[in-house]
Amino acid sequence: MAIAQLPVIAERSARTIWSGPLATGRGTVTSASGALDELPVTWASRIQKPEGRTSPEELAAAAHASCFSMALALRLGEHGVPPQRLDVTATVSLDQVGGRPTVVSSVLRVIAQVIDRDSFRAIVDEAVALCPISRLFAGATITVDAILDGT
Repeated sequence: MAIAQLPVIAERSARTIWSGPLATGRGTVTSASGALDELPVTWASRIQKPEGRTSPEELAAAAHASCFSMALALRLGEHGVPPQRLDVTATVSLDQVGGRPTVVSSVLRVIAQVIDRDSFRAIVDEAVALCPISRLFAGATITVDAILDGT
């Protein structure tokens, strides 16, 4: 008996071409959509100063910030208080766990302009549970510093 497979909502891909050993090598990341076009990446830029290059953690932070902003906008709208503006920053941390580099946390900072201030924190918590990238980070600590912007 075959198991029915659910349709995939979306698929996106990116490709990295890497040359050389880890410490001195370099690569480029390109997305199939063309939005990321040969972004340079090196080990040194990952663990030291970026110097204009990206890293997997920076790309994960970009994914988390954009995913969370969409989830929060959805939940606010479903509660009848669509946001006027959301400013979401994600900071992803890489650390040693058991001798292996591991993403250990993603800290989300949200500055929001919304009309209903009373239910804001509860809706933020709903968005954390809804965001697929938050669920991808299962096992990592996710914290949200949510600030209502009075302007």
